Amino acid sequence: MSQSVQFIGALLVLASCLPVRLTGRLEPGATVRLWLRFVGASLITMDAFAEQQWGFLLLGLACALYTLAGLVDWARGRPAAGRGPA
Repeated sequence: MSQSVQFIGALLVLASCLPVRLTGRLEPGATVRLWLRFVGASLITMDAFAEQQWGFLLLGLACALYTLAGLVDWARGRPAAGRGPA
């Protein structure tokens, strides 16, 4: 189960980056990208905590918190487009 959760989380984080890098179709701060990255990083973080993988936990948590700041900006009506990939 752990490997599949990590794989899904990693795919979501990668899916948030690839459209911009490959096609330029989504803005760097697009809400869809923020949500994909937040959900993916959260899955990775929760699984790393359950498996006691502390380095991986720190990385996932940092990514999730950074992305959460972008979502908070979006919810407050501030553009999040200035935020680069985490």
